[in-house]
Amino acid sequence: MNFKWTVLLVFANFASAHPGERLEPHDLWTAWEFDPGVVIPLVLSAFLYYFGVYRSGSIPRSHIAAFTAGWLSLVVALVSPLHPLGESLFSAHMTQHEILMLISAPLLVLGRPMVPMLWALPISWRRALGSAAKAPPVHAVWQTITYPLVAWAIELVVLWGWHLPALFERTLTSDLAHAAQHASFLSASLLFWWAVFQGGERRFGYGMSVMYLFTTAVYSGILGALLTFSQRVWYPAYNGSTAVWGLTPLEDQQIGGLIMWVPASIVYIVAGLWLFALWLAESDFRSAQASARNSI
Repeated sequence: MNFKWTVLLVFANFASAHPGERLEPHDLWTAWEFDPGVVIPLVLSAFLYYFGVYRSGSIPRSHIAAFTAGWLSLVVALVSPLHPLGESLFSAHMTQHEILMLISAPLLVLGRPMVPMLWALPISWRRALGSAAKAPPVHAVWQTITYPLVAWAIELVVLWGWHLPALFERTLTSDLAHAAQHASFLSASLLFWWAVFQGGERRFGYGMSVMYLFTTAVYSGILGALLTFSQRVWYPAYNGSTAVWGLTPLEDQQIGGLIMWVPASIVYIVAGLWLFALWLAESDFRSAQASARNSI
């Protein structure tokens, strides 16, 4: 078989796992999905970021590492076989969402991508975007949606809303609903983590950020626990697809609930403890400054 036909067969295998079709174990490793609506934004964001890093020459390595890890996690969640597997197993679908909300979003925020991405643009575009961002209506909206309490509430509504059975099952039959779900999970989480991390550096202080992280761990943990301990299947659409993976629909749901409950709680609590440590260090620094001023 010549090289041309080998390549065509490989891409035929990649395309065989299509949204709406249920994945089986023998198809797993060839079930990569190259949806242009996902791949093009991923490639474009990577190009803008790394070209901006090159042009700037001053982006910290820690930021580059965080963005790179976050970008790769998006590939795992949205392009790898995990994506079509989520149409056969609720637990895989839940893993995909947790990657978006607990790995991709905080790492992308820590990568501070806006600075290098602006560097990648022509200077006239940068000035135009800077002027638009400073416009009072845009500034007011941004300040509102990134206020920690508002961002916290947005994430709560998005998380609980999409897990209502009617909405969740709609994502299994509609590409548009599925895309909207992923976009809202990632967007809400980006807002939340930006508010939490930047809130400690702005007018809110680390103490408030710690509180929002711990309360988020609580409400996401409650939803995970409800899914884990429920004795009925919330999402009947999975009834015909879990057996080939050696699970009953209820077992699959319970695993998904545990994924939401335990790892998510650990991430929120660890992030909260980290910010709590920064809060204590900041308090000690301010106390030392006050003591120094008083001793003069």
